[in-house]
Amino acid sequence: MECNIIYFEKAFTATIEIIEKYRDNDMNVIYWDNLNEDEKQIALSKANYFITASYPITKELMEKAPNLKLIQKTGSGVDNIDLASADKLNIKVSSTPGANSNSVVELTIGLIISLYRKLNLLDRHTKSGEWKMWEYRTSMFEMNGKKHGIIGIGNIGKKVAELSKAFGTEIIYYDKYKLPVEEEKRLGIQYVAFNELLAQADIVSLHIPLIPETRNLISHEQLNLMKSSAILINVARGNIINEDALASALKCNRLLGAALDTWASEPVEVDNPLLKLDNVVATPHIAGGTRDVLETVLRLTFDNINKVEAGKNANNLITV
Repeated sequence: MECNIIYFEKAFTATIEIIEKYRDNDMNVIYWDNLNEDEKQIALSKANYFITASYPITKELMEKAPNLKLIQKTGSGVDNIDLASADKLNIKVSSTPGANSNSVVELTIGLIISLYRKLNLLDRHTKSGEWKMWEYRTSMFEMNGKKHGIIGIGNIGKKVAELSKAFGTEIIYYDKYKLPVEEEKRLGIQYVAFNELLAQADIVSLHIPLIPETRNLISHEQLNLMKSSAILINVARGNIINEDALASALKCNRLLGAALDTWASEPVEVDNPLLKLDNVVATPHIAGGTRDVLETVLRLTFDNINKVEAGKNANNLITV
């Protein structure tokens, strides 16, 4: 019996090739971006599965899909899915935790180095024919010897700690839940209070979900606690940082710099003041976005669909 799957993200040729690799012959994959409004309504009425990375899965979409069995998130954070409505409508939601962690960790370190070595500026200068061999040397830094403050010590935070330490940093961390002493010793990291981390760290990186308690976690007051030589890295969720407060701090050199992969509004507005600052490295939510990750999450996605079709529970179900 055919099952109907809606893929909500933009599908490029390589994406479709991977989907074709993992889908069974009786799976009909429909690409949301390719449909007109009438076709979307028909697709929803027949859909058994939704696949989403960042596309908002709303109550309205779910209500128009009476045959929906599972919403599959190709990632870990599920803030783009209305979980309460899914629960009321008895629709299961699953994620792929950890599948993109290496990709996120590598980008975190890459963004730190990009800021410290001013790669965004030097790339621009060199391509325009300016040979800035000496001009920035006194304002560039190494990771070695710096104190890296990690906010959120889950799977990604721990891997960031391990890789950052390989560059010679000292790791301090803050999390709602303190790690056991034995694990702190194994990782070679030290727990400190939130405000203390902000005041001590040369590098602050965010690895926490967006929930009510973390919205605007970093605003004027918190930025004022940080060293003027500190940098801030956000590969988590945009609304964790108050962007107006960050722009103000960066404009007056209250901070050395910031690298942002996630934004309060996505796609980021072209008039966002952060985009105009030379001490900001900006990327379009690509932390978990590699070919390797796409292969993994789509394989896990179709494994889950096969499980549900066989009458079993999907892996990594999310509860409200």
